[in-house]
Amino acid sequence: MDKLKAMQVFIHIADEGSLTAAARAMESSLPAMVRTLAALEAHLGVRLFNRTTRRISLTEEGRRHLESCRQVLAALDDAEAALTAEAGEPAGHLTITAPMLFGQMHVAPAVTRFVQQHEKMRCSVVLLDRVVDLLEEGIDVGIRIGKLEDSSLVAQPVGHIRHLVVASPAFLRRHGVPKHPKELLKANCVRVTGHAPTWGPFNDQGRQLRLAVSGNLEFNQNAPAIAGLRGGCGVWHVSLLPGGTVPAKQTAAHCAG
Repeated sequence: MDKLKAMQVFIHIADEGSLTAAARAMESSLPAMVRTLAALEAHLGVRLFNRTTRRISLTEEGRRHLESCRQVLAALDDAEAALTAEAGEPAGHLTITAPMLFGQMHVAPAVTRFVQQHEKMRCSVVLLDRVVDLLEEGIDVGIRIGKLEDSSLVAQPVGHIRHLVVASPAFLRRHGVPKHPKELLKANCVRVTGHAPTWGPFNDQGRQLRLAVSGNLEFNQNAPAIAGLRGGCGVWHVSLLPGGTVPAKQTAAHCAG
């Protein structure tokens, strides 16, 4: 038996003064009202109404139960109203993860603005240059750069990025500027742990090209990789928002590709 539904039926019968009027008010059938009332009385083990062929009236038990039912349904309405009111204002704790450098440049400032606008929110920003298992590590939102692998996670595109291959001017003077993406297969390519094993896609005369590059340096964060590039250790594949740049103190020269 649906207890809340039974309470609503009971209250309507008491307020309308008859089963027929209550059925009409609830847009239900008379037999359905009779069955619900009978089930409620059987469940409670008391008679809620005295019924004759002409009228229906509450018993003493019915009057007490009517007041209790009104309180229960009023409390439920208040609880739902409170939740509805809170739904308009974000509140609670949100944990967000993003790549280190991208998170510093774009995610952290955005989250800062968000909590300033919504003071009931608490946000934890976890910047890591590795792919985080959101469920395993208790993360609510993960900012990813690149194509999402098959997953049961819910993904929402939030923007587009540029892919660049960069190197220091000193490296390019020693080794020359690549004229074609395939020349990267012979270059010393700096990689970051957790990033895609291939670089690209490059546009090769209308075809998309991905390259399985190699090199003698691998880091677990972007910042030391950029420092190595500035020292002329090799080339690197970086993702930037449109119009974005590598931080001023870590700028590397672009190479072809």
